[in-house]
Amino acid sequence: MGNSQAEICNDTSIHKAMFNFKYIIGRGGFGKVWKVELKRSKTTYAMKEMQKLKIVSKKSVYSVMNEMKLLSKFQHPFIVNMQYAFQDKSNLYLAMDLMPGGDLRYHFGRMKRFDEQQTKFFTACIMSGLEYLHVHGIIHRDIKPENIVLDESGYAHITDFGIAGIINPKNYKDTSGTPGYMAPEVLCRKSHGIAADYFALGVMIYEFMMGKRPYDGKNRKEIKERVLARQVQLKKSDIPAGWSLEAADFVNKLIQRKPENRLGNNGPQDVKNHVWLRDFPWPSLYDKTMASPYLPAKSDNFSPNVELDFPGDDDSEVSLKLDTVQEMFKGYHYECKKQNSKSESTLSSQ
Repeated sequence: MGNSQAEICNDTSIHKAMFNFKYIIGRGGFGKVWKVELKRSKTTYAMKEMQKLKIVSKKSVYSVMNEMKLLSKFQHPFIVNMQYAFQDKSNLYLAMDLMPGGDLRYHFGRMKRFDEQQTKFFTACIMSGLEYLHVHGIIHRDIKPENIVLDESGYAHITDFGIAGIINPKNYKDTSGTPGYMAPEVLCRKSHGIAADYFALGVMIYEFMMGKRPYDGKNRKEIKERVLARQVQLKKSDIPAGWSLEAADFVNKLIQRKPENRLGNNGPQDVKNHVWLRDFPWPSLYDKTMASPYLPAKSDNFSPNVELDFPGDDDSEVSLKLDTVQEMFKGYHYECKKQNSKSESTLSSQ
């Protein structure tokens, strides 16, 4: 079982030999994701092992460095927290809270839809994480089912901060994200704020309710054209059995194309005060004493038999390339300095 609290660290710098690499649980864009165990405490984590040359070739140095720097600033119970980051000559290593429940894309693929109770619970978890980020001036910018992962109790956590950033009124050039979930202002290369995350949340809830996204398409251009063509809104006749009018109204207000008309544009409290969430038992959620209406399987939602080898060479040319990229990853290091007594620490100023 993973431990979301940082451990007490010694002065000894963290390194690969301090972990037992148990088995591969996934594959990222730059390498493998392992289930690992810190030898001294027997605590398990998810460890990203990312190839430096692959990161450089994909022009993603800023993304991986940005994620590490942002994650080093905060800890929160509804975010997948970083516990350690370190490197060797060939790879970067990022140890995160282990979430054995799998991601919501995996579960949505199996279920085809979630019911209203399940969706409301996931939404409350996500809102708790987004509220923390937004209050501290951070936009996630890639909220989608793949980036929401479940712990063993079925609680949802936000992960993947590669394109997250500090709110900046001149961020119109930042158009990274996943087109099906990107807010219109991001698609159209306009400045954007926290409302972009609430649009993505609305798209995700719509998807869980209806079994499809409000704006679909084969590529970014097609999706953008459909977003600009018309404002999708759920009508009473659209609402599936078992779903409330309040849920549909919540979705309709989140997927407003104009950010100034969108629920959440004035802050997370607007979203939490909507009638659909107004009476939600937030204290029980924060204390994690309420039962999740959706429980993942007891075992890891990963296959221990997956073998995900990357082709590689140890010849002099590769070694030469590695020598030239080391400076790009200077400062890629993080280890906990103290044990967090409860759920959250303050986000440090940048």
